[in-house]
Amino acid sequence: MGVVVISATLELGLILFKNLTETPGIFLGQTQLFDLFGMFMMVLIAIELMSSIYVYCTNKVIYLEMMFLIAITAVTRKIVVLDAKAIDPLAVIGIAFVLAALVAGYYVVKKQQSIDH
Repeated sequence: MGVVVISATLELGLILFKNLTETPGIFLGQTQLFDLFGMFMMVLIAIELMSSIYVYCTNKVIYLEMMFLIAITAVTRKIVVLDAKAIDPLAVIGIAFVLAALVAGYYVVKKQQSIDH
C-alpha cells in the first residue's frame, strides 16, 4: 500500500509539473484544476486509508470516526470530479443522501464520544 501511495504522490507531482510547464499562461485551466484536485484527493484518501490500516495493525482497534472521515472524503472526491452535465439528477440526489448519511453517522459517533468522556 505504501508503494501505491508513494507512486501516486510522485505521479501527482509529475502531472502538476507537466501542466504548469505546458500551460501557455501562469494559471491552469478549469479541467486541469479539477483533474489535479481529484488526483490530490485520491492520494489523500490513500494516505488516510493506509494510516487506518496501520492503527488497526498496531492497536487491533477500528476507529469509526476515521472510517467515516475516509468515506466522507471519498464521496467528496466523487462530487468534485463529477461531470455535472453528463450525470443524471437522480444520481446527484443519491450521492447527496449518501453524504448526508455519512455526516449524520459521523455526528452520532462524535456525540457518543463526547458523552463517554
